Amino acid sequence: MPTAKEIWAKVKKIQFKTDRLINSVLCGQYASVFKGVGIEFEEVRLYQPGDDIRAIDWNVTARTGKPYIKRYVEERELTVMLLVDLSASQYFGSVNALKSDLTAEIAALLSFLAIKNNDQVGLLLFSDCCEKYLPPQKGRRHVLRVIREILGYRPSGKKTDLAAALGYLNTILKRRSIVFILSDFFDTRFEKALQGLKRRHDVIAIRIEDPREESLPEIGLLCLQDLETGYRTMIDTSEKKVRAEIQARVFVQRKKLERLFRKNKIDYITVSTGYSYLEPLQKLFLKRERRIG
Repeated sequence: MPTAKEIWAKVKKIQFKTDRLINSVLCGQYASVFKGVGIEFEEVRLYQPGDDIRAIDWNVTARTGKPYIKRYVEERELTVMLLVDLSASQYFGSVNALKSDLTAEIAALLSFLAIKNNDQVGLLLFSDCCEKYLPPQKGRRHVLRVIREILGYRPSGKKTDLAAALGYLNTILKRRSIVFILSDFFDTRFEKALQGLKRRHDVIAIRIEDPREESLPEIGLLCLQDLETGYRTMIDTSEKKVRAEIQARVFVQRKKLERLFRKNKIDYITVSTGYSYLEPLQKLFLKRERRIG
């Protein structure tokens, strides 16, 4: 695991990079896509000619003998929750970064976008258990802590239990929130918990992948290890059939995941350690903007 000094250097680097992206391309999109989640009661006041009679508060009117109406305002402030996977498979990367580093950078970008729009940000780290929870707060200092936790937290578990994390989040979130799930989704038994969370919150899935998880180079004998279970196997990558079987298996898993998200009406993108995540995020925002408009 990195030292505190190394973690802080990564945090500052991520902060510098995401600040540029926020100020250049994404801030306006965020504000237009993630609007207030409803209306909030503000006050009761005397009825005035021209007011909508449907807004009359009949209880107060009966008690005072004068007509009163309820006033509401748009509830602009949002809560953004980051559900971040820290299972062992996240600590893999064959190109530009580990999947965990990419996850931290995207989480940072979403967090800075949120606080720039006066929204609050919370964090739940998970593996095969709920590792750490940071309640939603505002402010740059809080966001820097969120990034430090993602980069430097030592998880106690190695496997992935999305159902437990989704269920826990659904229990502790009292107000409607925007929930970003950042994971490689190496799990299969979480649909029921996902449906429960979706009923109360706006859920967005961001799948983190690495190119070597989908295709292998032709380099002869290769020992593969499952980072979550420790299982090892030897394969011969010089055999075209072996490489094709691996690609086919990954393709089936990805399509199954996509069907699950479509079925439950959950926005979903895939980002890779081998490519920029900016374009998938912009496409996600644009898709939601068109749907709202």
